[in-house]
Amino acid sequence: MTWAWVDAVQDHLESIYAVRCAHRARGFLLDAEQARALGAVAPETLLVHENDDGLELGLYLDPELASAAGDDIGPFCQLAEGVSHFLYLTRSAELRRPVSLLELEAQGEVDKFALLLLRAWASGRGAFARMLHGRLFDEVRFRPGLSAAERRRYGEANRLARSYCSRLLPLCSARRLEALLQALRHAYRLGATAKLEHFAAG
Repeated sequence: MTWAWVDAVQDHLESIYAVRCAHRARGFLLDAEQARALGAVAPETLLVHENDDGLELGLYLDPELASAAGDDIGPFCQLAEGVSHFLYLTRSAELRRPVSLLELEAQGEVDKFALLLLRAWASGRGAFARMLHGRLFDEVRFRPGLSAAERRRYGEANRLARSYCSRLLPLCSARRLEALLQALRHAYRLGATAKLEHFAAG
C-alpha cells in the first residue's frame, strides 16, 4: 500500500492556495491501533492535543481510503478532508491564529470542491463544476452516530461552503482560472469570523 495520495493532495492544496507548510501530513499518520487508542472513530480523523509547548497532532486515514482514492470520489474526499484539516490547522498554528471547528470544517468542504474541480480543469468539461457542486453539497449524507452538535456543525459547514462555491461557478463556466485561484486564495487567508462571513455572503 502506498500513501502517495497524501503527498499528492497536500502538494495540490499548497499549489492552489500558494502556501507552503513546514510539515508533511504523511509524517503524522497513525496506524489503526494508535488511532483507536486515542479515540478515533471515523475513517478520517485529525487528533489534536494542545499543551504549553504547542500542538501535538496525529492524522488517521483508513488504509482503504488510499487504495480507492484514485477511482472513487467518496474515499478521495475523505482522504482530502484529512489532509485539508492538517494543512489548515498547522498553517494557523504557524501564524499563531486561533481556528474554530466550524472554520476548519467549512474550509475542508471548499478544499474538496477545489481539488476535484481543478483535477478536471484541463479536460475543459464546462458542466462539471455544477455537477460537482450538486454532488458535494446537495447529495450529502452524514456519518451515523454523530452527536446533535456535530450534525449542526457539519450541516452549517456544508451550507457555508455551498454558498461560497456557488459564487465560483460563473468563473468556472467562463474558464477564468486565474480569477478562480485569486478568489480561493483570498478566502483561504481570511480567518475566524471574517472567513465564515465571506463564505456566507450571498
